[in-house]
Amino acid sequence: MKKVLKWIGWIAAGVVGLLIVALLGIYVASSLRLNKIYQVQPEALTLPTGDAAVAEGSRQFLTRGCIDCHGENGAGKMVIDDLLVGHIMASNLTSGQGGVGQTYTDIDWARAIRHGIGPDGKPLVVMPSIEYKGINDDDLGALIAYLKTLPPVDQTPPPITVGPLGRILLVGKIAPVLSAEQIDHDAPPPAAVAKGPTAEYGHYLAQTCIGCHGEGLSGGPIPGLPPDPPEPQNLTPDHETGLGDWTEADFKQVLRQGQRPDGSEVNPVKMPWPAFQHMTDEEISALWLYLQSVPAKPFGER
Repeated sequence: MKKVLKWIGWIAAGVVGLLIVALLGIYVASSLRLNKIYQVQPEALTLPTGDAAVAEGSRQFLTRGCIDCHGENGAGKMVIDDLLVGHIMASNLTSGQGGVGQTYTDIDWARAIRHGIGPDGKPLVVMPSIEYKGINDDDLGALIAYLKTLPPVDQTPPPITVGPLGRILLVGKIAPVLSAEQIDHDAPPPAAVAKGPTAEYGHYLAQTCIGCHGEGLSGGPIPGLPPDPPEPQNLTPDHETGLGDWTEADFKQVLRQGQRPDGSEVNPVKMPWPAFQHMTDEEISALWLYLQSVPAKPFGER
């Protein structure tokens, strides 16, 4: 009996030892990636001037989802507050105390938005630049012009910490913790797309949708996040689970009023339609045409 207990003890100790080694390896690997230096120098932008440009930048701030993490005033909100995943508050974008607007240059703004990289060359944590890497110079310039006019708010975000589960998600590439790892930083700036009710322009606008609905736009659970229904909907023209039976009027009603064709209400936390209601009719038509042109997929294939 004593020999059996002794062997059990040795096995348990071995398992614990392997676990410690694995956790240590994950910590080291994740730290290397969190602290990697990227040498990225975006091309200089010519920012538009005037009230109309700033107003357009304000609309971009809303319709591209910036408000979701940075708040209406741009001072930042708590994005993740979980002991295991991490504690991450979005940056204060204003020029107030603790805000990046105090020091960011136009190049810094472009690097952060398009590349997900801070002025120090390190990747920004959970900054969804994968959705913004394709933003063209006109829209990016208007957005930066607006950000530079934000009224100062004094708010210093606490240091970002990534918990053990967050590090596992990072190392395992289970969740897009660092957009900088997924972006081709040598790619030329995106070309301007002619605005109009076309599928081509809708494709450009749909970049904002892929973070939640997936590259294939078929929705389903977001990788790395706990299941918390309702999950992002299937936006493809699939007749069983997607928009195959919808009309453009149905689609517009969701974005304008937050109401599905069956009369049910859309949760504005899960689907931020109050921000998307600032899209123009032309943009909604373009996005609808593009979504109707993509291959139909079953729900959840991302």
